[in-house]
Amino acid sequence: MLSNISEPLITTLSAHLRLSKSRLETLVKLLLLLVNVRTVNLTHIAAQFSSSAKPASSYRRLQRFFQFVRLDAAWLARVIVQALNIRPPWILCLDRTNWKFGKRNVNILMLAIVTSRVRIPLMWAMLDKQGASNCAERIALLQRYLDIFGADSIRHLLADREFVGQKWMGFLIKNKIMFSIRVKGKTYVRFAGGAICMLQTFARNRNTWARLRSLPACFATMPESLGHPLRFACKRLKNGEMLFIVTNSDEPLQAMNVYKRRWFIECLFADSKSRGMNLEDTAMTDTEKLSTLLAIVTLAMVFSYACARKLPRCQRSRKGPHGYPRKSCFRTGFDALRNWIIHDANAVIALWKEIWKRHKSDLAGKGVV
Repeated sequence: MLSNISEPLITTLSAHLRLSKSRLETLVKLLLLLVNVRTVNLTHIAAQFSSSAKPASSYRRLQRFFQFVRLDAAWLARVIVQALNIRPPWILCLDRTNWKFGKRNVNILMLAIVTSRVRIPLMWAMLDKQGASNCAERIALLQRYLDIFGADSIRHLLADREFVGQKWMGFLIKNKIMFSIRVKGKTYVRFAGGAICMLQTFARNRNTWARLRSLPACFATMPESLGHPLRFACKRLKNGEMLFIVTNSDEPLQAMNVYKRRWFIECLFADSKSRGMNLEDTAMTDTEKLSTLLAIVTLAMVFSYACARKLPRCQRSRKGPHGYPRKSCFRTGFDALRNWIIHDANAVIALWKEIWKRHKSDLAGKGVV
């Protein structure tokens, strides 16, 4: 099945990665089988290798690949935006996904690009611990992003209640990054006149809440100024719960509207897990190996989104009664790509070459560390 596809893919990829032919062949087979068998479990992937070697030998080959190969994060980030032709400024989402394997916690802090059709991991940090990230870890991740793309590439940064902190928000304001971050209703805020009030108490009266949106405020536990005035906005959800956000935008209602896209990163996690390649099936707990695996999963997602764009409009998922497509853009392309791998090798090869044609080869780094 893979013999007609692998060689052209290896030839194309060799211009972008400084790897031996054997390693490139393993990477290509891993990528194709990851899509086709819908799991990152190396035992299942090794069983599908089309070679005369025994499955145990193929499994050991995959183990050695993850032991020695590391894909450069900066190189991969450029590949993603160039391959999918996503032009800045971008809406970014920051969140964590975590699960347990035995007694070990797998904890990933992820920065993703979200558009109306695409949600794709861009950068991540493996947290070798349980629970929430701290300000230093968030700042380090975003600084890696800024070193590559710069602050001008960010239209808006969205994050959930975990991502609040004086140093963290001060860093965002200092770098002129527009953000919308969810906060708890029990948060105390202080207004310019010195009055302190709990958000959920203030929001009970529509008149006072409308006045709050136009008034600069700050967290009662933080300095009066982080270098830029903050504003708060709220919205009642369908389940009756109140949603509160803090933003450095002068238009808090508009910031609240943008915040709706934060849910896309939750959809991204589902795409990489139960609706896609079942990331949680891995038995890896080593952070460096997991990072390499996640990079390959991301390449498979890029492949799937590129496939979806090639489908005629009539083949794309129609909208359901809820107003959203019955199948996401990712799942539409993912299913089509799985079919192409089995039945249309030429389409897979042509799509692969088109993806890498957009990426300018870095002859110095070659994407491997």
